Amino acid sequence: MTTRFKTIDVDGLKIFYRSAGNPDAPTILLLHGFPSASHMFRDLIPELAERYHVVAPDLPGFGMTEQPARDAFDYTFENIANVIDRFTEVLGLARFAVYVFDYGAPVGFRLAVKHPERISAIVTQNGNTYLEGVSDAFAPVQAYWKEPTQANRDALRGFLAPQTTLFQYTHGVADPSLVSPDGRNLDDFYLARPGNAEIQLDLLLDYQSNVALYDAIQAYLRQHQPPVLAVWGKNDPFFIPPGAEAFKRDVPSAEVRFVDSGHFALETHAREIGSAMRAFLAKHVG
Repeated sequence: MTTRFKTIDVDGLKIFYRSAGNPDAPTILLLHGFPSASHMFRDLIPELAERYHVVAPDLPGFGMTEQPARDAFDYTFENIANVIDRFTEVLGLARFAVYVFDYGAPVGFRLAVKHPERISAIVTQNGNTYLEGVSDAFAPVQAYWKEPTQANRDALRGFLAPQTTLFQYTHGVADPSLVSPDGRNLDDFYLARPGNAEIQLDLLLDYQSNVALYDAIQAYLRQHQPPVLAVWGKNDPFFIPPGAEAFKRDVPSAEVRFVDSGHFALETHAREIGSAMRAFLAKHVG
């Protein structure tokens, strides 16, 4: 199945995205996480594109999407979600399933809260929206939320270092030799672009807005009962397994699966996750 690589103008912002599959088939919107981009779905897209129309954008400030200066674009999760909302409208995506991972979760769940009628199903892969899913690894970030000083901001620069990207990709993976270096090296390239470090630090500060939204997202889940598949790398050092189990509290029919991997579970389990998604989507989306 052919994957196409395109750029589209969304209200003056150039958004890069990958697409595959028949546009007349049910759509799946794939939303990536930090510090990655849509390239993280390179192995998943072929697992889905035979049956579905798959669309994977790079979020503003990530990947190949345009990176406006901070004085020209407000790097908050609310603003990024608004851009992706408009992206779906410009592409004419009236209804879609959403795959959310890491930073993609607060973006995708904002879309769901705003437009519940547009969401056909939710697949969350280490895409957290519960306090019990947040690990102690967030302590330095939470310190910055409490006291947004320059010193606390600077203390987070290690999150942007290549050794941290390597840790994110390989921690909790039984055989790290199965993890291609291509993805993390590309992430490091994007992180090293002029101005990107300050953008990422802005987003780390704004991540508190996502936690503040947890109650509203959980209320959406309880009210609308969307089909949910929570498939989790069980060794993720950031978003831990209780965050996956918690979905069943608000959506009792939610399917919860764990794979023996870390944060970037697609690096080692794309085939397994793709198979689980096909079964889940066939049941709920068609």
